[in-house]
Amino acid sequence: MLATTSDACSLPDHPAVYQSDELAIAEPEYLSECSPKDRPWDQHRSQADQVATIYLNAQDSRWFSRLGERVGMCSQVLGFAWSPEKDGSGVLTLKLRQAWFCRVRHCPVCQWRRSKMWMARFLQATPGVVAQYPNARFIFLTLTRKNMPITELRGALREMSRAWGRLTKRKEFAGVLGWIRAAEVTRAEDGSAHPHYHALLMVSADYFRRPEKYVTQAAWTAIWRDSLRLEYDPIVHVTAVKSKRAASGDGSPSAALMHAARETLKYAVKPADMTAAPEWFLELTQQLHKLRFIASGGVLKDLLRENDETNDDLLVLGEGETEEGSRLFFHWWRPVRRYKRRPRFDP
Repeated sequence: MLATTSDACSLPDHPAVYQSDELAIAEPEYLSECSPKDRPWDQHRSQADQVATIYLNAQDSRWFSRLGERVGMCSQVLGFAWSPEKDGSGVLTLKLRQAWFCRVRHCPVCQWRRSKMWMARFLQATPGVVAQYPNARFIFLTLTRKNMPITELRGALREMSRAWGRLTKRKEFAGVLGWIRAAEVTRAEDGSAHPHYHALLMVSADYFRRPEKYVTQAAWTAIWRDSLRLEYDPIVHVTAVKSKRAASGDGSPSAALMHAARETLKYAVKPADMTAAPEWFLELTQQLHKLRFIASGGVLKDLLRENDETNDDLLVLGEGETEEGSRLFFHWWRPVRRYKRRPRFDP
């Protein structure tokens, strides 16, 4: 007998799946109760409502209105199927199988799903890369610059992109076999914008043993300062990822590498920053329009297929997953800001 992770939802094809409207109203069932691991859906969809409201309330802008309409309609209904866990335990968990995503850059739901999609692609490709370069190492690099008015953000990000191109051509970068780089913008308390880069660098096996290859934090600071043509020393952080393989020995990434990858591929803009100041966020949307936030190179080039994104990609379907029984559908119930299970009837 296969078991579920929660008693709040019925097993596949269980009669309790089919209930009357009266019972559904008296005893509503929510996605967060049926599947605790899916609680983030409520948070992200609630944030999406706030973003949609900001766009819809923008004055005299058909573009913002269209964005607001799209975000407002995003992921209103989610279709899940029961699928057994890959560990062979026989436990059934709910897996997303159907949804419509608006794919607006600053939709909190789509931004979250996009980050998960990139992580899934990273996980899928990493064993092959590790097998090809078994002794390579990884380092996590953060490159910053001083804050600026939000109205100057677009130009600053373009300058940073050009500076990154100059940096990758430096002799100090020769020990880097491949890289993934992502931009992030945060909002300071005074309303200024803080753009910065997170980069995951794959380096040669002798990187830490060869003085001519190893780059210290002080050297990275000087290199970034020169590349960005600054008149001050920017804040730069560099950390070695201790291990690239999990203890299982199957080539899957270690916890340390997974953490570094998540930091690199996390949100471009925090949802809290989007909703804190509507006028700031509207200006941010215009400043970032059609700018590229993810890039890769070397042996990691096209690892994330950053220009390849469809609605199905944002579902983040796992390979080899099988379904058991009927699908369960949940719709966004705005009065309580939770996903509620839709009643289904046996024909």
